Amino acid sequence: MAYNSYVVTDEKIAVLDTAEVHFTAEWLMNLDRALEGRLPDYLIVQHMEPDHSASIAAFMAKYPAAVIVASQKAFAMMKQFYADEFADRRIVAAEGMKLPLGASTLSFITAPMVHWPEVIMTYDQTDKVLFSADAFGKFSTLDVQEDWADEARRYYFGIVGKYGAQVQAVLKKAAALEIQSICPLHGPVLQGSTLTNALQLYN
Repeated sequence: MAYNSYVVTDEKIAVLDTAEVHFTAEWLMNLDRALEGRLPDYLIVQHMEPDHSASIAAFMAKYPAAVIVASQKAFAMMKQFYADEFADRRIVAAEGMKLPLGASTLSFITAPMVHWPEVIMTYDQTDKVLFSADAFGKFSTLDVQEDWADEARRYYFGIVGKYGAQVQAVLKKAAALEIQSICPLHGPVLQGSTLTNALQLYN
């Protein structure tokens, strides 16, 4: 299964989510290439499941000027999971809070129980991109040519389908956004007809 981390580059740089602990070194090396010699300003932690959060401490050690942006519950989980809640280097992301990066502005959508209680999603208001945490994901790897729908349905039913009420609550918030792309933590970036199919699946 593909595991995704994203970088939004502007006057300031935001990195969205990290990697599973066995891939920390590889992820940091890939991040170095993406940053092209610049330093990140923010690490946005959308989801604390260890496949996305286990490299937080390594990132913060490598980039000591960076600030973590996450929900209050996520910071409590960081303390429980990794013995550090980064009290001196953090911003608590609340519903609708905005984070200007320059030409781009990110805003945050709380998404509790999609599919963990601390989840937030991030919306890039300039490029109309929704970074959707574990929602809208898909099983399989990115180098496999296959129809999107089958593995996406299996993912939906297995990962988030049992939280239908919470999914619908987040979709009501997302309905107010102009979305041109969805970037999930698992699987391909969704655009065009695949984006339309994904929204229909979750509705």
